Amino acid sequence: MNIGRAAELSGLPPKTIRYYEEAGLVIAGRLDNGYRDYAETDVHKLSFLRRARRLGFSVEECRRLLSLYEDKDRASADVKRLAADHLNDIETRLVELTELRDTLRTLVVACQGNDRPDCPIIDNLAAG
Repeated sequence: MNIGRAAELSGLPPKTIRYYEEAGLVIAGRLDNGYRDYAETDVHKLSFLRRARRLGFSVEECRRLLSLYEDKDRASADVKRLAADHLNDIETRLVELTELRDTLRTLVVACQGNDRPDCPIIDNLAAG
């Protein structure tokens, strides 16, 4: 099937499919005229990638997940370890984002937002 149909079935835009192909995550066949020819297995991989990326897995993590998916002798412990590491990264980022939000909220509340030049937000940013 062509890239348009693969995009429609996988829920990914053609540009993303081309990117995944360039990254080596999916390799489409080629027709005699040079056009890409995606198989049902390719569409399944693309859908797999779409769901993994929505969960925030990086391209490299997706590469490992696909490798584990294709390895019928894999240990589920390997998949769990990868997902647990990703979850830990998300939890760390959430803590950092919460701290950023709280700091910015404090600065926004402290700023008068009037016609005067005094601004705690600028002062904080300038303090380095």
